[in-house]
Amino acid sequence: MALNCSLLTAHCSLKKNLLAFSAGIDSSALFFLLIENNIKFDIAIVDYGVREESKKEVAHAKALAKKHKLFCHTIQAPKFDTHFESKARKFRYGFFESLIQIEGYDNLLTAHQLNDQLEWFLMRLTKGAGTSELLGLEPVSKRDNYTLLRPLLEYSKDELLEYLKENNYPYFVDKSNRDEKYERNKFRKQFADPLMAEYKEGIKRSFKYLRKDKNDLEKGFETVYSQKKLRVIKLHTLAAKMKAADLTLKELGYLLSASQRKEIEKEEHLVIGGKWAVELQDDLLYIAPYLTTDMPKKFKERCRVLKIPSKIRAYCFKENINIQNIL
Repeated sequence: MALNCSLLTAHCSLKKNLLAFSAGIDSSALFFLLIENNIKFDIAIVDYGVREESKKEVAHAKALAKKHKLFCHTIQAPKFDTHFESKARKFRYGFFESLIQIEGYDNLLTAHQLNDQLEWFLMRLTKGAGTSELLGLEPVSKRDNYTLLRPLLEYSKDELLEYLKENNYPYFVDKSNRDEKYERNKFRKQFADPLMAEYKEGIKRSFKYLRKDKNDLEKGFETVYSQKKLRVIKLHTLAAKMKAADLTLKELGYLLSASQRKEIEKEEHLVIGGKWAVELQDDLLYIAPYLTTDMPKKFKERCRVLKIPSKIRAYCFKENINIQNIL
């Protein structure tokens, strides 16, 4: 089976690329797809130390990188006694983003595939999510200083495995993926895998249509200013306020609850979860981390003259953001 992916050539050529690698089926398939397309990249792998095979996987990653003249970044994670999935993810992306900042990578590539998309969809569906959150895995996502690419979302895990076997490419199988003490594994085994086995083509089409619908929904607003964790969004219609806030906060790493969405719909100036300031001024929506700090009178007066909303001023001051450039 051949894997075709126009997203790689469109976004990765002439760019500095970092592949999040685990030596498993998905990231191994993406590794060799990049090699076949003559795309330059390096790899990064995390050793969580919870399985005997992890040392072999890191050694395999290093050998693979050496063979193909790539650089392999490695790190040993600390021991996580509780909330392993969330803490491991936070550590993993912290590692990737530190490499991006230090080494100047343009793109971070992850090997999320169709099964992952369905698992996410089902998990968020049970939490009462909206359209944008249900489709949390996007092929292309812009971050502050890099682009997150997921080139394999249209392929199922079985298709990736078939590709590896047909080409005799090496890979490892992570046995911890079967452990149902992790929520994602439970959803995978009990719901996602049976659905994929019987309805794969229909699921593919549904995600394609849902993504188009989501894009149509998001035409009601656009981000006009982005600096560090400050966002200014122009609303083409007031009805787009909640959707704009929801998507922007998600991009910044914060997922809204149902009650918080209702707050945003009703209020023009509020603080969400004690962490994020969300302020509407005319047709502009301002979002930034909520801070409290002493500010010079001169700075506060400039904010007043420039009509900078009060709850984001402290963040602008602390991060030395030039408020003259915001509007």
